[in-house]
Amino acid sequence: MENLGIKILVAEDDPNLGTILRAYLQQKGFTVFLAVDGQMAIEFFKQEEIDACVLDIMMPIKDGYTVAKEIRRIDKRVPILFLSAKSLEADKLKGFELGADDYITKPFSMEELLARISATLRRSYDDNKPENNIFVIGNYTFDYNHQSLTINGEEQKLTSKESELLRMFCINFNTLIERQNTLQKIWKDDSYFAARSMDVYITKLRKYLKKDPTIQIVNVHGVGFKLTSKDTSKK
Repeated sequence: MENLGIKILVAEDDPNLGTILRAYLQQKGFTVFLAVDGQMAIEFFKQEEIDACVLDIMMPIKDGYTVAKEIRRIDKRVPILFLSAKSLEADKLKGFELGADDYITKPFSMEELLARISATLRRSYDDNKPENNIFVIGNYTFDYNHQSLTINGEEQKLTSKESELLRMFCINFNTLIERQNTLQKIWKDDSYFAARSMDVYITKLRKYLKKDPTIQIVNVHGVGFKLTSKDTSKK
């Protein structure tokens, strides 16, 4: 099976759901580590070479947000998917601000979960694309395959969605990219919530790029964005 060797961390304190998730993903060929609380999830992550994390938010000892924050300190690249009964926009945006790649609201189908995991794994670990994936942005070097942004020897690790978004900006440098087109290509969704999520990621990219004041992500009101240089952009 194509998923053999891929290790998934599932953190879910509901014993019934956790057992079902583990059995389903194992049936699909994954190796699954099931944690019943946040502390156990972090211990599994430190001990194993985890390829993707599926985290419930409401867990004992440490909640999913705390677990995600600790995982991101260790690894900026590994995909993180939140599972939650919380459907409020603020809860979802908080998840994305912590570096999550996806957020699935309960109840959900197993087929949807599998599709979301597969999509994030493809975005994060597909290093065999033929395109040139190293970009120079002012004083920065962006390595898409390794999800890193470097300036003056300082490296900033990026999440998979941050990398996808920055790559799209780089390919279209100094050219407007439409908001709806970006949402469809990266989020596969152009809903209001997806648009708010994209705004969170653009804010994070602006923060990462602020060490070179000539580089900016310009907001073209009501249309989209463009990555440009103050030295070359038309006034």
